[in-house]
Amino acid sequence: MLSATDHRDAASASLRRPGVVALALGLGAAAATWPGCASDEGRCGPAHATVARVIDGDTVELDDGRRVRYLLVDTPESTGGKHDCYGSEAADFNRSLVEGKAIGLEYDEVCEDDYGRLLAYVTVAGREVNALLVERGFACVLQIPPNGEARVDEFESLEAAAQQGQTGLWGACAEVTCD
Repeated sequence: MLSATDHRDAASASLRRPGVVALALGLGAAAATWPGCASDEGRCGPAHATVARVIDGDTVELDDGRRVRYLLVDTPESTGGKHDCYGSEAADFNRSLVEGKAIGLEYDEVCEDDYGRLLAYVTVAGREVNALLVERGFACVLQIPPNGEARVDEFESLEAAAQQGQTGLWGACAEVTCD
């Protein structure tokens, strides 16, 4: 019969073997990237999720019920009885990009807004949705410090190009309500 010391020495010796260490590290890495694992939950929220439904042009609901508001963008309203110019187009574009799809989420300094929504940059199929909304004229830039400080210039350049090209809401709306 082995004593507790013998078991500890055997376990320690097995971890010194390269194959055992590689296997342990490999299993740890797999768990860290496996969808639904607790290790996928970051400081603010999940790094990956599936969009259950699109609320409007700049807000989605995840399959776990949490809502995500896109950072650095503001789309015209299309909910709560409001029908701003280009609001339904922005919601439809967002829906075509993310609804029912796996997304990546990247957070900034402040994790949630006053409504309890996660604040994030969202990617789908290697494309960042936040930037696409501005670039294609479905959204204006909205920066609420401290979030977005590192990227606001990038987004303002995208918005200026959309304005100059009369892209999306910039060419379709007599009044831009998110401006």
